[in-house]
Amino acid sequence: MTEENNKIVPIGIADEMKKSYMDYAMSVIVGRALPDVRDGLKPVHRRILYAMIELNTTPDKPHRKSARIVGDVLGKYHPHGDTAVYDAMVRMAQDFSTRYLLVDGHGNFGSVDGDSAAAMRYTEARLSKIAMEMIRDIQKNTVDFTPNFDETLEEPSVLPSKYPNLLVNGSNGIAVGMATSIPPHNLGEVIDGVITLIDQPEAGIEEIMEVIKGPDFPTGASILGKEGIKQAYRTGRGKVRVRAKATIEETQKGRQQIIVTEIPYQVNKARLIEKIADLVRDKKIEGISDLRDESDRTGMRIVIELKRDANANVVLNKLYKHSQMEDTFSIINIALVNGQPKVLNLHEILKHYIDHQKDIIIRRTKFDLDKAEAKAHILEGLKIALDHLDEVIKLIRSSKTDQIAKTGLMENFHLSERQAQAILDMRLRRLTGLEREKIEEDYEETMKLIKELREILASEALVLNIIKEELVEIKEKYADHRRTEITFDAEEINIEDMIDEEDVVITLTHFGYVKRLPIDTYKSQRRGGKGIAAVTTREEDFVEKLIITSTHDYLLFFTNKGKVYKLNVYELPEAKRQAKGTAIVNLLQLEANEHIAATIPVGREWKSQYLMMATKNGIIKKTQLNQFENTRRSGLIAISIREDDELIGVKLTDTEEEIIMITAKGMAIRFKEDDVRDMGRGAMGVRGINLSEEDKLVAMEVAEDSKDVLVVSEKGFGKRTDLSQYRLQSRGGKGIKTYNTTDKSGLLVGAKVVTDEEEILLISNDGIVIRLNVDNISKMGRNTKGVTLMRTDENKSIVSIAQVPKHEVKESEEKEE
Repeated sequence: MTEENNKIVPIGIADEMKKSYMDYAMSVIVGRALPDVRDGLKPVHRRILYAMIELNTTPDKPHRKSARIVGDVLGKYHPHGDTAVYDAMVRMAQDFSTRYLLVDGHGNFGSVDGDSAAAMRYTEARLSKIAMEMIRDIQKNTVDFTPNFDETLEEPSVLPSKYPNLLVNGSNGIAVGMATSIPPHNLGEVIDGVITLIDQPEAGIEEIMEVIKGPDFPTGASILGKEGIKQAYRTGRGKVRVRAKATIEETQKGRQQIIVTEIPYQVNKARLIEKIADLVRDKKIEGISDLRDESDRTGMRIVIELKRDANANVVLNKLYKHSQMEDTFSIINIALVNGQPKVLNLHEILKHYIDHQKDIIIRRTKFDLDKAEAKAHILEGLKIALDHLDEVIKLIRSSKTDQIAKTGLMENFHLSERQAQAILDMRLRRLTGLEREKIEEDYEETMKLIKELREILASEALVLNIIKEELVEIKEKYADHRRTEITFDAEEINIEDMIDEEDVVITLTHFGYVKRLPIDTYKSQRRGGKGIAAVTTREEDFVEKLIITSTHDYLLFFTNKGKVYKLNVYELPEAKRQAKGTAIVNLLQLEANEHIAATIPVGREWKSQYLMMATKNGIIKKTQLNQFENTRRSGLIAISIREDDELIGVKLTDTEEEIIMITAKGMAIRFKEDDVRDMGRGAMGVRGINLSEEDKLVAMEVAEDSKDVLVVSEKGFGKRTDLSQYRLQSRGGKGIKTYNTTDKSGLLVGAKVVTDEEEILLISNDGIVIRLNVDNISKMGRNTKGVTLMRTDENKSIVSIAQVPKHEVKESEEKEE
């Protein structure tokens, strides 16, 4: 209830509580707990620094009593408790709390053991040298000022902050409904990051992270892994694991001891030692015989002596696990942007800082320009007076008062009031010849300065260049070496990262032996050669599949029963050229009478593509690739297969491809991919080609008019035919003739869509491989037999063909040269 004009107005308690609490919450968020993105300071820190500059406690002046500084801050700008102000000032003076000290403290300002600072009446303080960079140019109207709490004074709403203090010194604060936790960083790295963003405005987080490696804590220690850092820089939130730096030494008595020299940020050393002692007492950690703190003014040294039979590494790992020798630092990059709290990623923080500096430089330049123009105006008046010296002196001598003289000067010489006043204030010594020359030189220099300042205001590039120059200057003055080491985290190690990415050949035999070989195992040969042995097979075994892929890709294995299995390429065992390889049943959980019918490589990114599957009986099916992303080693159903059918080929396609299917008896059909509708994994598919009696499908390829169809028969004959000779038909027809099969040539065993720049590999049932340049293979019409590509002995035949990727062909040519 409230009384308004002597009337009682009822107010709902819920509404009043909501309004009052929101007002309180915003007051805490904006006025107390969160830093400004521009200078990285909360109001209390900003007020302390400003009050200290007003007290003239600069680095070249003696220290002043902390109580005097706190009193000024309270009385002028910060109407809160004196403890809050003093505690904030103490933190800015603690080298274990603040990465780059803003306050130079004199006296007892606390310790890493949790000891509090001496009372403010005992300690003294002054601004540090780097703190002067936070306030530099504040007198040049570079920032806005706002009335203080009682509107008797004005205080800055933000400091110029000539370096990115939000990242450099970080910030911690708990508001209402939100908290900020920004870790400190290395000054040199952050400045390099700002310069990188100025030079490359489109630079992403990855490019910036090449120079800003991660947090750099004042207490050093080590950060485990980069994943948490990357997440925080990308999203504004993340967690990093910080681990104490410890070494294992051997004592003169032959025992081992663990020496801790750096501990995680914000960990209390005394409590850490107490916790370790509790762990030893409760027998959670065994093997420790003595524990002592040998820290002194030269640095930290915690000594953990071990028993004679103790394993130092085991004890150290237990200490990391059970104590704060390993701690987690949560990163929450919340700061005020235009008075509103926002979660910011690394790019946004740097961008807001650059915008702030652009504003500072422009306002400073305008201030200097106004001052220079005012000076030039005065100098112009003095020049006029000197040019008419006798007349000016006569006018002044004849004037009864200053005002009459001023009016006379303004009227007779067309001067402004300021110019006339400057002439009246001019001393007699300025009438000497030397002083007149100085005025001329001063005027020329001032006009030159005005020109430069106007050029700066007219060019954003010049403004950015000034920002860079000033940042480089600060870096040269104050940057130091990184204290916190960033090490690898065993949990983040990806086996793939340990394996070089390279093209490899995968071979799979009829009886299911698989192996991985380097691509350069096979050297390019001329058409008609004998080839080299790819694998030493067991009796009556032969190589059926040969795939060229990368060690960082997946392999999808499709079986004759329509199931699919997934393996990393690097998981396949590497073997020598003549080794038989490893049985695929040792790598995949194949069922009885199940063998690999098709194998295709898939990149790490599961794009919005399709898998086109074809069976021996001419059935074709299209399924989205991402339906196979979660394929297990135990397999998934890829296509439903009839008893008398089996899978023979799989291709990756997009939505606008054309498909060509080729049979053993030399028939081919070409149709649009859209003729096959998208189906689920368990579907059976539709008819792709109408087969004649005793014919079967041997290949399915993606058709392109600019390419050729290369067909190979089982007796080693082959040819190329221009794809434009295959007209577009409707799916499900009999197709057209593509090869003239005879007893001498045998049936077709495979077909590929190729270009002149590519190479192919042919493989026979006795394990012989030959590598051929496509442009050495004759181009002929559809209804022909072709030429000999590979000589085959009696009872031997070609069983498989494969393409070599274009980029690999170029590499092999360079090696030969």
